Amino acid sequence: MRITAIYAAILAGLFIALSIRVISARRGARVALGDGGGEHLKRRIRAHANFAEYVPLALILLGLAESLRTGPVMVHAIGIVLVTGRFVHAVGISRAPETMALRVTGMSLTFAAIGGAALACLVASAMT
Repeated sequence: MRITAIYAAILAGLFIALSIRVISARRGARVALGDGGGEHLKRRIRAHANFAEYVPLALILLGLAESLRTGPVMVHAIGIVLVTGRFVHAVGISRAPETMALRVTGMSLTFAAIGGAALACLVASAMT
């Protein structure tokens, strides 16, 4: 699963960046746990949590699709859509006021990647 490994590594970097943003905001607000009622920190926490909620399933499906010999162009396309969606969503949700167009675009791309990977798994499984 060499292709999936590329996207997992890129997404791990984004996950770390989102984690550091939460840590930094918590230190600045002197909040050890939770958001302390602050909108800025709440947005960073949700960007991080949303990433953690969607990326694992997407990577599992991407890896399964690749292991089922889905073409490399398709696996790369799904990976690129996923990375783009997660980045765009994080930017959109992190801003105050929120940039709803970026948030919606990011989630749409994320859903497209998950759906595309799931479809690739179904097709590849039916053909074997």
